[in-house]
Amino acid sequence: MNLVMVIFIVPLLLSLILMTVSFWLPQFSPDYEKLSPYECGFEPLGDARLPFSLRFFLIAILFLLFDLEIAILLPLPWGDQLGNPLMTLVWATFVLGLLTLGLAYEWLQGGLEWAE
Repeated sequence: MNLVMVIFIVPLLLSLILMTVSFWLPQFSPDYEKLSPYECGFEPLGDARLPFSLRFFLIAILFLLFDLEIAILLPLPWGDQLGNPLMTLVWATFVLGLLTLGLAYEWLQGGLEWAE
């Protein structure tokens, strides 16, 4: 059997085995918690018009902001291959400094405190 066939067959078999196990395994022991829908920390049954915590929203926005920072800085290792790698370092330092200042401001304003 040549290498190309092995490269196609092994992942296919592994995927089929994992899909089968993930389909059959949860059905062996269903309980109330597994069968109930997950509603982001709220009780699944009750009033749908519960007030949404502004603190939770703020933490979620900050998480998205710093997650976006990673996506912006991801091409940084390739940036030092440019003709002027010093400019890449300057822009990366600027972005990180700006985000650090924003984090410090949020911290000082108490935006990262989950409970008062």
